[in-house]
Amino acid sequence: MSKLEHLRTAFTALQPEHLEVLDESHMHSRGLETHYKAVIVSAQFDGLNAVKRHQKVYAALGELMGQLHALALHTYTPVEWSGQGAAPDSPTCRGGSRREH
Repeated sequence: MSKLEHLRTAFTALQPEHLEVLDESHMHSRGLETHYKAVIVSAQFDGLNAVKRHQKVYAALGELMGQLHALALHTYTPVEWSGQGAAPDSPTCRGGSRREH
């Protein structure tokens, strides 16, 4: 199972109404399966601030979190998502990897 599939499986613990998990490693200089973007819409985020939402995501990932270099999280309640409907695009990598030097 790929890391992307592991992430998707782990996120099911949050009972998402909408889930997008993207491998954005191709946009970065650190190699394969290193940079991910997750858009998670869950009623479990109701009443939680961004920090508490991210903590729920980290708890769902467990030890898998330690295998990631970067994870961009976009967490929404169903009401927030119905008003927004899309997460922002990820920025273009500006380099900076120690491997480049």
